[in-house]
Amino acid sequence: MQAPLKLDGDTAVTAPTLAAHLAGWAGEDPARRALAALLIRLAEASVPLAARLAQGHLTGDPTHVIGTNDSGDKQKALDMGAHDHFIRVLRDMSVARVLSEEAEEVETIDPDGTFDLAMDPIDGSGSIGIGAPLGALFAIFPAGDGFLRKGREMIAACYVSFGHSVDFGFSTGAGVDIATLDPVTGVFHVDTTAVAIKPETSTVAFNASNRRRWPEGLQRYTEDLLHGAEGPRGRDFNMRWIAAAVGDLHRILRRGGLFMYPGDTRPGYEDGFLRLAYEAFPIAYLIEQAGGTATDGQTAILDLSPAHLHDRVPLIFGSRDEVATLCDYLSPSD
Repeated sequence: MQAPLKLDGDTAVTAPTLAAHLAGWAGEDPARRALAALLIRLAEASVPLAARLAQGHLTGDPTHVIGTNDSGDKQKALDMGAHDHFIRVLRDMSVARVLSEEAEEVETIDPDGTFDLAMDPIDGSGSIGIGAPLGALFAIFPAGDGFLRKGREMIAACYVSFGHSVDFGFSTGAGVDIATLDPVTGVFHVDTTAVAIKPETSTVAFNASNRRRWPEGLQRYTEDLLHGAEGPRGRDFNMRWIAAAVGDLHRILRRGGLFMYPGDTRPGYEDGFLRLAYEAFPIAYLIEQAGGTATDGQTAILDLSPAHLHDRVPLIFGSRDEVATLCDYLSPSD
């Protein structure tokens, strides 16, 4: 394999390794050390998954449909492959129970474990095989009370972004840090700490094909965005739609922005599309830890509790001032 391209200004990697960074955070505290070990294991487990994604169709068809999950989504071979992979690597990590998008019921791993973990093993799987950004999401709770509880009870969250780089963003309740995989050494290094999302933004991500099905206030909001500098907002906006929530989460943590996937009038979409326990919860935790806002349009996501394991929820997240503006459009008094 050829050595990576060197650019003007490139230097040797000096950012601390993920393991060293988390070891410094954990110190000698047993609970912190167990949580640090779990986060490191999740990051390391993403490396072979990234390698399989990079192989595309060379060794088989990762998009082959093998079933349907509880949410009614078609399960592709890589969806279940990722699920099984993460279950295996979690078996000695003091994880009591796992809730996964790809399993109807909760799976018990270690009844005496310290953590309950909710996960989306592959986020954005509709884009498997075309080189588009994909991801994985993990919400970590203290063990014991299952998954029908408020997001405020989480103790950590993390995500993996599979793009031209493999990035691992995480929070243990004291801000958000991001590590990037060095593909030469196979080691994650923490390149960004204390991520802070700018409160204002001119970049908004939404699926414009659904606008006609949205509430009237939301249609007015997007209409005003489209009018740009000539409209009531007085400035131009960029529109982005990656079709993978993790891709937008990672972009917003790096550059700011707003993402929305509201409910609409289609049967089954009245309460949104994204799942609360293992998609919206970890996203909201990370966004709030970085100074942003995550809401269903009325209530902070982390103040919600799922009634069922695979409940869906409308999700709006990102730069707090723009989220507040959007919520003003949704206000009944507006």
